[in-house]
Amino acid sequence: MDSKRRGPIGIELVRRGILTQSDIDKALEYQRRNPSKKIIEIINILNLCDQYTLLQILGEILDEKAVMFSYADVKIDVKKYISLDMARKYLAIPFEIVGDRVKVCFADSSSKASTEAVRLVLLNKGLVMDKYVTFEKNIKSVLNSLEGTDSENIDTGEDATTLIDSIIKSAMRKRASDIHIEPLEDSVRVRYRIDGELIKATEIKKEKQGQIIGRLKAISNMFQEKQESQDGRIILYPDYNIRVSSQKNIYGEKFVLRLLKKNMSIMGLEELGFNQTDDEIRKKLNKRNSITVIAAPTGEGKTTTLYSIIDYLNNPNINITTIEDPVEIRIPGLNQIEISEKLRFSDSLRTVLRQDPDIILVGEIRDQETAEIAMQAGQTGHYVLSTIHTIDSLEVITRLRKMGISDYDISSTLATSISQRLVRRLCPKCAKKREFTEEEKKIMKNFAKRYNQEIDFTDKYTYTPVGCKECNQTGYLGRIGIFEILTITDEIKEQIIHGASSLSIRQTALEEGYVPLSIDGIHKVLQGITTLEELNKKVAIY
Repeated sequence: MDSKRRGPIGIELVRRGILTQSDIDKALEYQRRNPSKKIIEIINILNLCDQYTLLQILGEILDEKAVMFSYADVKIDVKKYISLDMARKYLAIPFEIVGDRVKVCFADSSSKASTEAVRLVLLNKGLVMDKYVTFEKNIKSVLNSLEGTDSENIDTGEDATTLIDSIIKSAMRKRASDIHIEPLEDSVRVRYRIDGELIKATEIKKEKQGQIIGRLKAISNMFQEKQESQDGRIILYPDYNIRVSSQKNIYGEKFVLRLLKKNMSIMGLEELGFNQTDDEIRKKLNKRNSITVIAAPTGEGKTTTLYSIIDYLNNPNINITTIEDPVEIRIPGLNQIEISEKLRFSDSLRTVLRQDPDIILVGEIRDQETAEIAMQAGQTGHYVLSTIHTIDSLEVITRLRKMGISDYDISSTLATSISQRLVRRLCPKCAKKREFTEEEKKIMKNFAKRYNQEIDFTDKYTYTPVGCKECNQTGYLGRIGIFEILTITDEIKEQIIHGASSLSIRQTALEEGYVPLSIDGIHKVLQGITTLEELNKKVAIY
């Protein structure tokens, strides 16, 4: 979204006092690792500036009309003016017509090829183009909505084949991670998990239950007659891997479909929600002869963070091998291994150690054997990344102890423990700005005092989630991570080796600058990224 301008965008924003030079340096460092992204998009991704302010200033700098832009702004049938293929190719959407003039929103108004191609198509229809610009993510979001308008509603009267297809495609359009197809006493309920929340999609007549079960088993390569728990996969959709799990209940068989998008773009660490600077992150990661463990309950984004770290560390001079169940994202340059019933994590890890790896990703430390081999790998010159199911970064130590790993091995090998949760982001289109209530301020201040932290509410505001078509009337759109990073310093190593409790280690960590998960969440509330209510769902603070 660069155009003719008075000078480089970054310099202009600094000159106007919108950003600092350190902000621009951070954005440029991010661009160095992600060269395809434009500086304005990066500033938005990193939350360096309120996006409404950024758009306003951008319009002034570029001398163009800048708008937030959402599906609600589209007042015409886009396909009457340009094809959706063309819209996606040029990231351009006609959205309103006045007389013989058509308003067209672009993600990149500097591309003469894009603007000229769209202008000529409209000119051939006797129309004049008025240019608008917005963030690339806004254009892509609207395109996804446009592509889903033809068959947005699920027709429950269709045959089982068409019905299942429409359920799956509708879930894809709505960014669902899971589909729950659940037999009830009088019907079959369909729910989607979107941004971590289960949302009812439709209910289907009970008499269709048998057909639905038969179709799901057929396309998942499951046994038709077997009513016990089964696992399968659907490979009918070229852009998705779909894992299927069945489980019998009192009303029939329930199915859960996990939607795993192929070739999904990997998020940068800042996009995930890490607040540390690039130098701080680099110091905490990729330490030879060590292990970094990511801890969180199921469904809180551990694997996504692992992929982002691996992508961050990946370069042609490093041999990286991953052991996963399953391989969810294929990353060029990596040696990725998928385990099976016959090939366990521990077996694969033994083999990988003979393949001269520099960095090893182990999808999950599940048992003592895998933990011991991972420790051995970390002690013999490798850098190991893995996940573990615990409630926070301190409990990683306790969990490893319970697996039979000695205090000596933990203290000598564990370098970093990261804990995380995913909270929903406020929808930028409909969120309503307001001041914090006195009760909200009291809650956050009192909680922060537990960790000797102070909260400054100067020029800080929160937002009320209103709900609109863009966010499926939820008031939230997408998710972001809240994190805590425990660095195993020399003092903490000494405590571990002497069998110190998690409470004692936590106190030492706090004295050394450790920021707990909940405090990071409060900071994101103060930044207007999420709400106090949403944070409380994940890390009870009141």
